[in-house]
Amino acid sequence: MQVVREQIMRTLTLKPNSLDQFKSRLHNMSYTEILKIRQSERMNQEDFQSRPILELREKIQPEIMELIKQQRLNRLCEGTCFRKISNKFWYCRLSPNHKVLHYGDLEESPQGEVPHDSLQDKLPVADMKAVVTGKDCPHMKEKGEVLELAFSVLYESDEYLNFIAPDKQEYCVWTDALNALLGKEMTSDYTKADMDTLLTMEMKLRLLDLENIQIPEAPPPIPKEPSNYDFVYDCN
Repeated sequence: MQVVREQIMRTLTLKPNSLDQFKSRLHNMSYTEILKIRQSERMNQEDFQSRPILELREKIQPEIMELIKQQRLNRLCEGTCFRKISNKFWYCRLSPNHKVLHYGDLEESPQGEVPHDSLQDKLPVADMKAVVTGKDCPHMKEKGEVLELAFSVLYESDEYLNFIAPDKQEYCVWTDALNALLGKEMTSDYTKADMDTLLTMEMKLRLLDLENIQIPEAPPPIPKEPSNYDFVYDCN
């Protein structure tokens, strides 16, 4: 009855001009559509900012971040073709065990993935010291046109592996993954957007069964223990 009432009230707010139009719009206001509207409104209600919901968000966030991290590392295992300042190409990819960066020069941009065993050089992940970006990159000291796409990996004492990403998304994927390999946080705008999208989706799914249920601010009290534990279920 609540759903039927809501279907009628929401249809009337659309101000149909005739009974036929009212029936048509009522038909489009299906139960599934009502659930979608309720879920959308629920995300903006104060209930969604209650302590249990916020605690659930905090619990889910590490799981989502780990999922994003694995996606970034898997993307590095596929590899990317980079352009040098001299307009030549080189390719870099992470080994499947996430322990080595394989890279090498190319005559032209490849059409697909380049096998890591065909790349001449390699850099063990254990030798990586830091990731620097933008104007802090050594190959950007005298070049300013692609600062937002430049990043470098510091290894040994003063050796760098220098990159210029083909676009902003590849820049975010690579800097995120390299920082993850170093045990640091992934802080790119791309990661923040993925986190917001996946966290919102996960929260909606987990709260789906709580439709029209008031979420208490405090957990219910723990019931008393039974007087004894001498109970058993007899399957026969």
